[in-house]
Amino acid sequence: MGSWPGVDTREAAAVIVGELPALPHLVELPARGLGADMIGRASALLVDMNLDATTTGYRLRAGRGAVARVAEDLLKQDLDAFEEAWELAGAGPDRTVKVQSIGPWTLAAHAELATGKRALVDRGAVRDLSESLAEGVSRHAAELRRRLGVSTVVQLDEPALPAVLAGSLQGRTMLESVPAVPEPEALHVLDATLTGLGSSTAVHCCSGGLPAGLLRRSAADAVSFDLGRLNRANLDAVGELLDSGTTLLLGLIPTTAPEKPPTWRELAEPAVALIDRLGFARSVLRSVSVTPACGLADADPTWARTALRLANDISAAFAEDPESL
Repeated sequence: MGSWPGVDTREAAAVIVGELPALPHLVELPARGLGADMIGRASALLVDMNLDATTTGYRLRAGRGAVARVAEDLLKQDLDAFEEAWELAGAGPDRTVKVQSIGPWTLAAHAELATGKRALVDRGAVRDLSESLAEGVSRHAAELRRRLGVSTVVQLDEPALPAVLAGSLQGRTMLESVPAVPEPEALHVLDATLTGLGSSTAVHCCSGGLPAGLLRRSAADAVSFDLGRLNRANLDAVGELLDSGTTLLLGLIPTTAPEKPPTWRELAEPAVALIDRLGFARSVLRSVSVTPACGLADADPTWARTALRLANDISAAFAEDPESL
């Protein structure tokens, strides 16, 4: 999905390019600290907006701060390492590469205004962040295309979107409230970012309460979610996603090693059960992609590699003969 364990950029890039022939991605290594986590990485991408670290998180500020400079340096290291791994693997321009970024609502939910409040409570700040993010991520994807001559897919990570819609985020102080964002407004901001990216797009939401209806109406070409957190209220909306032609990226692989090593067939069963329950032919599984449930930053390196192989094995089974599963 994006994040990977450890701090060795070159090793991580080599593993991803080697293990994911269909859709390798630019690796994120949050274990490197400030500037490498999901929000800190955005500080390297935003255009004409700046984030820096405080004791409570990341805060918008007037000028470029130390964290943004660190984030920019780390992102350049990642691009250099990926380009090197790409060349060593003899990969060509016929492949597609995915890049990831925090989405506008999750960024607004966690970044702070100068006052210390969540940026989410200031609709003007949310709009500015979404536009700045779209421009920055678009430039980032264009840089990868320039270096490798490939096409790109951009994934926006929106784990906070369900909480934004539900109004369940707490204020930074007892006196601050964070009201729910109406769906039409949430859709408008999300689409403003998606349509400004200049690439095929996916939205990843690994939280419970997947807003499948909103995502179906969005400009996203694909929707990625943790199948284990899907609840009954989402089922019909997921079926509508399939009907609409939106590509599903099903999070089937645990993000850390289970006590008992699972087989690919065991991990594939929830996806087969979902398709059966929704009343679709199992041939629909040929059109879905298989992923870990979320990022693998907390996995041990051995399980991280195993997770990629299991995803490949399930994908191959879905492509070859889904009716036999």
